[in-house]
Amino acid sequence: MGCCGSAERTKREWRPLEDRSCTDLPWFLLFTVYCVGMGSICGFTIVTGGADRLIFGYDSYGNTCGRRNEPMEGIKLNGLDHSDRKFVFFLDPCNIDIVQRKIKSMALCVSLCPTEELKTYQDLKRFAMLNGSELCSYELAGHKYPSLPERFSKCPKLPVPPSKPLPVFNRCTPVDISCYAKFAEAVVTFVGDNSVLHRLIAGVAASKEIIIGLCVLALGLSMILMVIIRYISAILVWILTSLVVLGSLAGTSVLWWLYIDHRLYGNDTASKVMKEEVEVSRDSGQALLVYAVAATVFTIILLLLMLFMRKRVALTIALFHVAGKVFIHLPLLTLQPFVTFLALLLFWIYWVLVLLFLGTTGNPVQNEETGLTEFRLTGPLQYLTWYHAVGLVWISEFILACQQMTVAGAVVTYYFTRDKNRLPVTPILSSVLRLVRYHLGTVAKGSFIITLVKVPRLVLMYIHNQLKGKENACARCLLKTCICCLWCLEKCLNYLNQNAYAATAINSTSFCTSARDAFVILVENALRVATINAIGDFVLFLGKILIVTSTAFAGVLLLNYQRDYAEWLLPLIIVCLFSFLVAHCFLSIFEIVVDVLFLCFAIDTKYNDGTPGKEFFMDKALMVRPAEAVSEGVGAGLKGCGGEWEDLQEFQVYYLLVGVLVDWVLTEQSDFVLCLSEDVVLFLCLYLPTSTLFLFVSLLHTSSSAHSANTATSAAVTATC
Repeated sequence: MGCCGSAERTKREWRPLEDRSCTDLPWFLLFTVYCVGMGSICGFTIVTGGADRLIFGYDSYGNTCGRRNEPMEGIKLNGLDHSDRKFVFFLDPCNIDIVQRKIKSMALCVSLCPTEELKTYQDLKRFAMLNGSELCSYELAGHKYPSLPERFSKCPKLPVPPSKPLPVFNRCTPVDISCYAKFAEAVVTFVGDNSVLHRLIAGVAASKEIIIGLCVLALGLSMILMVIIRYISAILVWILTSLVVLGSLAGTSVLWWLYIDHRLYGNDTASKVMKEEVEVSRDSGQALLVYAVAATVFTIILLLLMLFMRKRVALTIALFHVAGKVFIHLPLLTLQPFVTFLALLLFWIYWVLVLLFLGTTGNPVQNEETGLTEFRLTGPLQYLTWYHAVGLVWISEFILACQQMTVAGAVVTYYFTRDKNRLPVTPILSSVLRLVRYHLGTVAKGSFIITLVKVPRLVLMYIHNQLKGKENACARCLLKTCICCLWCLEKCLNYLNQNAYAATAINSTSFCTSARDAFVILVENALRVATINAIGDFVLFLGKILIVTSTAFAGVLLLNYQRDYAEWLLPLIIVCLFSFLVAHCFLSIFEIVVDVLFLCFAIDTKYNDGTPGKEFFMDKALMVRPAEAVSEGVGAGLKGCGGEWEDLQEFQVYYLLVGVLVDWVLTEQSDFVLCLSEDVVLFLCLYLPTSTLFLFVSLLHTSSSAHSANTATSAAVTATC
């Protein structure tokens, strides 16, 4: 079970195994214990009365409304029988603490909420006498309200607005919520005029059918795009490549034209202007030269990358084509976003409820500022909130990881089944059953690793927001650097975890063993991985933009009947946000499918060569360029890790030559030696780390493969990389 260790160094078969075994069982037990702890927190809040206080409400003396209360030591007016007082009434409901987002007013348990406006203390007395609902503090007699001196602090602020109880939560809420305008203005800061807010809300209410229809349209477009992207991926990729190259060439040309224009016409006007302006003109020319040179170097590097990666662009297109076929053969994959979203939604609702229960659980404490009674967790119990918060991250990541493992298992089954007509009846359900029966521990371990990185990042983000405007520049830069590094680490681990789940789905190995095996495969295909992630991610991003713009355009056409264009704003924002969310969820599944297909393809080309007994599993669409698939993945073993290694060396040599050529053209003879030495230093700093990394990984993998290889010469050649 050790990470990266151990007894599982036997040669991988890299075939979906029928006879599986449980992986990472201790982590499954640990995750189960943690979930039991989360449930125990919920039980603790219910037993100690926190749930009752949240649902039924409690007054400022710690009494739960609608219940017979036991007296608490040290708190006055506590332990009252409120069986007939079921509603919480706030003396000043508009006294809101915007920072803490809570009502600061005294709260009482009453038997009836005032349904009419009460303007005087006589009205309060009459309401108490007629309905038996006393709206002042418990120690004040209802028939003495108008004459008591305490009425100004212990009776509601006049006039008392009419109110009605909230369903379920039994709080008396003003019918007219205009008193919350200040709070709403603080929350919705971009609204300065109440009329604007009212018009926006009215626009949403009038267009609710259109909004629902457009959301359904976005859902349909996302599902259609997942299937047809196989036919348009080639067009999108080559259009994208052409636009990037042409844009770089155009930008470089414009910068050089501006520099030449400045040199030709700037000298003519130099004699007519002041000395300061001449210096400014000279600085501008130097800046333009720097920009033009930087753009030239970037464009040349970009052209070199396009030249060396053109075959891998074709591989990306082929993978997109096969991914579209996967969705045709496995249509239940389209339901994965719904299932995952439903599971996350149910868990988040449960988590928020328990968090609210924790807010009303604990020992009664009197607030020194307001004198009101609040319930707070003290001692070791205060760490229950942190335990609950970590559970939010871990279980959410666990649910997302289950989706990745399910999709990976189904795609692996599809790829390694030669006759697609003999696929299992329900590959998705089979993958779910394998996950639940064998691999929940692996998923728990992978999600825990992400939690170890995400929780510190969230804590640092919270500290950064709390210290905004108070910390010095150095501390702010350090915090942002740490947050950025943790975010990058989290993204890398997410990608590695996803491939580790795919390796587990193939070989039924533990998490660390699968992660190591997948990492070796990815490093051997580093340039392919970079191409697929860069181009594939951008194509999928264009797909998301296509869905959002199409939905927004349809929304503009449907909302055209509303001549008040201000009413379009909120409905269109809602529709665009929802369409982007839906497109992201669906195309994220497509991205997982592409990544798993690539891992399977890399394994297939490494361990098979198409000879009898070692036939390829890949789809015919991936065999259109057999030279790239076979020579780089199989027959390049004797050359030292194949085409990836040679291409990297070739690119670095060309990069050095381009740098020397640019320096020779643009620098004077006296500065050329200095610039050449800088190029050599940069080249060595870039060349040595990457070359050493590739060489180290290839040597490690070569030694392990040579130790396990005992078959024909062709098999030994295949295992060299």
